[in-house]
Amino acid sequence: MTVPGPDLAVYYAPTPNGWKVSICLEEMGLPYRLVPLDWAGDLPADFLAASPNGKIPALVDVDGPGGERLSLFESGAILLYLADKTGQFIDPEPAGRYTTIQWLFWQMAGLGPMAGQHGHFLLYAPEKIPYATARFGQEVRRLYAVLDAQLTRTGAFVAGATYSIADMACFPWIMTHKAQGLTLDDYPAIKTWFATVRARPAVQRGIAAGGGVAAMRGSNGPRPTIPTLSQPEATP
Repeated sequence: MTVPGPDLAVYYAPTPNGWKVSICLEEMGLPYRLVPLDWAGDLPADFLAASPNGKIPALVDVDGPGGERLSLFESGAILLYLADKTGQFIDPEPAGRYTTIQWLFWQMAGLGPMAGQHGHFLLYAPEKIPYATARFGQEVRRLYAVLDAQLTRTGAFVAGATYSIADMACFPWIMTHKAQGLTLDDYPAIKTWFATVRARPAVQRGIAAGGGVAAMRGSNGPRPTIPTLSQPEATP
């Protein structure tokens, strides 16, 4: 839930990587504040301090470990931190924990970057490069097949029988399947899983945060100006 003055602030844009964090926060029932970024101007110093790579999302927890302020960038690191902070959505037993982490890292290293590159060359590149769309498209289809096989094995969720941060990481990137030119009919286990996760109320709230899919497509007008972390206003 977005609230005026929580301990957690998220530098955010309505993209798959941003949605991972808003979904996670909604699932955990943690109050948070979104700090949207205006990419048309210079990135603010407080954002770059939290995210030296200059990419969203970034998290600032003013009540981090030991009561100290903590800043984190990289969505996978943020999901893992929040799971450890709350004791939710990750198996406390080592074997289950590392299974979840390996699939979280799989998404970070494979599904997200490859789908992002394929989407760029397929939809946004000013020059169509057949080799690039074929290369990244083939890899995205391979990764979908890997995920489909894993979900067939578990019969439920990405890391096993229970819903976890691995599902939260993968779901927003599977949301882009139509734009990627894919149909989930070709991946029946993903199709079943996708419908199950999409129906979760917290997932729907997380996607809707910050304007939802319409904001990503630019149909809701310009993004708001950037508040600093000292300002308590929540985004709509």
